[in-house]
Amino acid sequence: MAIIKELNGTAPVVGQRCFLAENAALIGDVTIGDDCSIWYGTVLRGDVNPIVIGDRVNIQDGAVVHTLYKRSVVEIGNDVSVGHNAVIHGAKVGNNVLVGMGAILMDNAVVPDNTIIAAGAVVLSNQVLEPGVYAGIPAKKVKDASEAVAEAAHKNAQGYLLYKDWYKD
Repeated sequence: MAIIKELNGTAPVVGQRCFLAENAALIGDVTIGDDCSIWYGTVLRGDVNPIVIGDRVNIQDGAVVHTLYKRSVVEIGNDVSVGHNAVIHGAKVGNNVLVGMGAILMDNAVVPDNTIIAAGAVVLSNQVLEPGVYAGIPAKKVKDASEAVAEAAHKNAQGYLLYKDWYKD
């Protein structure tokens, strides 16, 4: 069973039909929607501010989600994939988003619906993006929003609905 730790009187809340890897850590003020998967070695540390995750979200192996004390929160919408070893630190992520492997989203960054953040990209603090594809350090728009971009992000999240069921008890 995952590490689920109450902290300062607040315990994580997990929705229905979720998969939590045995060594995933959920600490404090963390709320996870339905049909989510939190993979191996992932840390959701809601010790200093809330982390709120929507439905059908997958947070892949080794990712870290945290906030800045009294200055940022994490909000992740529905149908989002957070890639292996990504870091989301106090950012807001819309619906139907793919955050690539090793990407970093810093405090108060805003990633809108139907957006892809490429592997290794860094979205700086307070950066407010428009829909599209972003890559680089710092992240810059490399492709405009399109139905194909939205479909690619959505398809990734849908795949993880299948994968999580392979692992559920």
